Amino acid sequence: MDDNKNISKNYNPSEFEDRIYKNWVEKGYFHAEVDSKKEPFTIVIPPPNVTGQLHMGHALDETLQDILIRYKRMQGYNALWIPGTDHAGIATQIKVEEQLRVNEGLTRYDLGYDAFLERVWDWKKHFGGRIINQLKKIGSSCDWDRERFTMDEGCSKAVREVFVNLYNKGLIYQGSRIINWCPHCITALSDAEVEHEEQAGHFWHIKYPVKDSDEFVIIATTRPETLFGDTAVAVNPEDERYKNLIGKTLILPLVGREIPVIADEYVDKEFGTGCVKITPAHDPNDFEVGERHNLEKIKVMNDDATMNEYAGKYCGMDRYECRKAMVADLEEQGLLVKVEDHTHNVGVCYRCGTSVEPIISKQWFVKMKPLAKPAIEAVKNGDTKFVPERFSKTYMNWMENVLDWCISRQLWWGHRIPAFYCDECGKVTVSKEDITVCPHCGGTVHQDENVLDTWFSSALWPFSTLGWPDKTPELEYFYPTSVLVTGYDIIFFWVSRMIFSALEHTGEVPFKHVFIHGLVRDSQGRKMSKSLGNGIDPLEIIDKYGADALRFTLATGNAPGNDMRFYIERVEASRNFANKIWNASRFTLMNLDIEENKLPDISRLQLEDKWILSKYNTLCREVTENLDKFELGVAVSKLYDFIWDNFCDWYIELVKPRLFDKENPTGKTAQYVLTYVLSNTMKLLHPFMPFITEEIWQHLPHTGESIVISDYPKYSDELNFPDEEKKMELIMNAVSAIRLRRNEMNVPPSKKAKLIIVTEKADIFAQGKAFFEKLASASETVITASKENVEKGALNIVVDSAEIFIPMGELLDKDKELQRLFAEKKRLESEIDRVNKKLANSGFVSKAPQKVIDEEKAKGETYTKMLEKVLETIKQTENI
Repeated sequence: MDDNKNISKNYNPSEFEDRIYKNWVEKGYFHAEVDSKKEPFTIVIPPPNVTGQLHMGHALDETLQDILIRYKRMQGYNALWIPGTDHAGIATQIKVEEQLRVNEGLTRYDLGYDAFLERVWDWKKHFGGRIINQLKKIGSSCDWDRERFTMDEGCSKAVREVFVNLYNKGLIYQGSRIINWCPHCITALSDAEVEHEEQAGHFWHIKYPVKDSDEFVIIATTRPETLFGDTAVAVNPEDERYKNLIGKTLILPLVGREIPVIADEYVDKEFGTGCVKITPAHDPNDFEVGERHNLEKIKVMNDDATMNEYAGKYCGMDRYECRKAMVADLEEQGLLVKVEDHTHNVGVCYRCGTSVEPIISKQWFVKMKPLAKPAIEAVKNGDTKFVPERFSKTYMNWMENVLDWCISRQLWWGHRIPAFYCDECGKVTVSKEDITVCPHCGGTVHQDENVLDTWFSSALWPFSTLGWPDKTPELEYFYPTSVLVTGYDIIFFWVSRMIFSALEHTGEVPFKHVFIHGLVRDSQGRKMSKSLGNGIDPLEIIDKYGADALRFTLATGNAPGNDMRFYIERVEASRNFANKIWNASRFTLMNLDIEENKLPDISRLQLEDKWILSKYNTLCREVTENLDKFELGVAVSKLYDFIWDNFCDWYIELVKPRLFDKENPTGKTAQYVLTYVLSNTMKLLHPFMPFITEEIWQHLPHTGESIVISDYPKYSDELNFPDEEKKMELIMNAVSAIRLRRNEMNVPPSKKAKLIIVTEKADIFAQGKAFFEKLASASETVITASKENVEKGALNIVVDSAEIFIPMGELLDKDKELQRLFAEKKRLESEIDRVNKKLANSGFVSKAPQKVIDEEKAKGETYTKMLEKVLETIKQTENI
């Protein structure tokens, strides 16, 4: 036991949090090795971006994971929490490119491929450790000896293994398809990387003349600049209006190129004009129509969304600049019929917010249907369970409608696609190892310049971090992992891809549970973002209030899957709670002269001892049940109530007389119970508030090195005292009722008064005599079965199983009290009169906002209720 005099007078987390964390790491408490005698419990961290900075979403994610891993470690599981970071392709490359442009006026092309990648690795070395240190600051008990990076040697080996295996099975292919293209990031995006937002746009109605005729058809489009890539106009074969046009030729406006009218059931007769321009290179549906009718695919934009040579005189213009110019030309030529306002969903890049351009491109894809099937079954069968269960529907909906996954990105930073093209015979070789010679003809080869989608390597994280594809002891023992903790916003990006990847490559689900949490929003319910400037830096909160206060705030009121609002006031309340614990612990330590932490013989326990032990015992059972069901917010709320109300506000007050009276034979028993309940409650609270609990536990009598590796408390039948609980609560309810009534009458605690308790349960209330005197300001306590000797006019308080009487003369000076009451009566009558006059004033009622009128009415009702109470008290006082 540390010398209890060393505990600071005031709670100051900055004095001990860093010191404690350093000691935990040095002692290796977070490290896990394969141990067949123990049951494993494994979590892999959702890897934050390597160049990122800790934000409130990370803080929530890491706090929830740390609560679970610390809980399981204390329960005796071989708990492993694998940390690591993600190379974050687009995000990292954009940051380095921006730094180059701002500081040196250079582009990546100026530097060249190898030199640019050197810069990115330097950036990673410089900033990569920042977020890891920030994770430590919040108390994350990760196994830092096992830290991984998605582009480290092992993860890169796993990526190549997966790519080649899927390619050899025909599940990875190269093809020209319509993909989502970000003109700002200059790369392809998968469907999951495209967010949709409502934008105000237009429908442009344009005439397409029929060749050698005065006729024309009218098409409506939201993207007129794609007109240059039109290779047909389609109508529904059942549409009577256009049957005579099928097979005819149209002249493409502004271009003069001839295009056919084709019949295809894809066209909705009821939508728009019933004529649809077909641009196979710029629309996924048009692409399918083009495939059916063998239409040419004309791509009319460059990678940066400027128009190419197919746009004629508009070549070189930005897509929106072109739109404006060509619409003006169409109007001038009499080909623009009308422009309608139209609100529609537009895809934007999840990284930069630029409107995505659907465009034809040769890319690498993963064939998803065969991979999705077992991943759907795994969740249906309950092999992986979502918490809350409702998110399994989100997952199912995505997986059942999944399209092939575009995995190639036009970036330099990332896992380069392991495909090699022969410069002589043109054949493609996909290889786990780099090759320099074509295996088909012996010619020279060059590697594909594109990299894989960041999520391709993240999808392998639960097993690549444990050594896969090698059959390591860690993979055999710690895999599948136990639970994945993540936000609902990356179910598509990450969770679904991990599940199908794990099933395909390991034959098992990657985790048994997916614990979904919501977003941390600001106090107004808005998403935290740079643009709104409403982000709150968790590290600033930690510096000011301590990591425990932040963790407690994030855990409190956290319901699985639901967003939470972040209020500074809640952090202050959490710090106040820590302060309450500190002061209660300090009081306990100052009154201890015992050296052991053990429970005394049950025969020595007093009523209040059995009450607190029984309450603590129930807490053990309920908190364990809540944590096992991922109800972390419920668990921490119960801990708060027990510590604040039962332990601090009641039990400490109840046992003070026994502690202060050194002759009291039950004083030692009180010390043992205080120590036992406090130290074990610190264990229950430890996963939520690891630093303060360690500091206090170390100062209390204890066995073992650290609370981190101590045994988590268990429910015990021996500490179940339901009868004593009920008895003690009868006494406590009576004390509370007396204090409340005295408070209402403004009687100070120093004013002692006799209590007469009329009850049939005299034996119970007799055990509370000391508490009535200490906590209810009783000068003496008389317990009787009859009201006969109760003087007339005594104050009467009715509680469960008893009536309590207090002679009014002992409580207050009758004349002074009546004087005070009549003054209050006069004040309230004046207020009621003022409100009534105001509400009767037609000028006020007609001009004032309804809210103000309602407030005045509410004031009137409050004053009326207060007056009724004062009149009742006057009547009681006059009868003394």
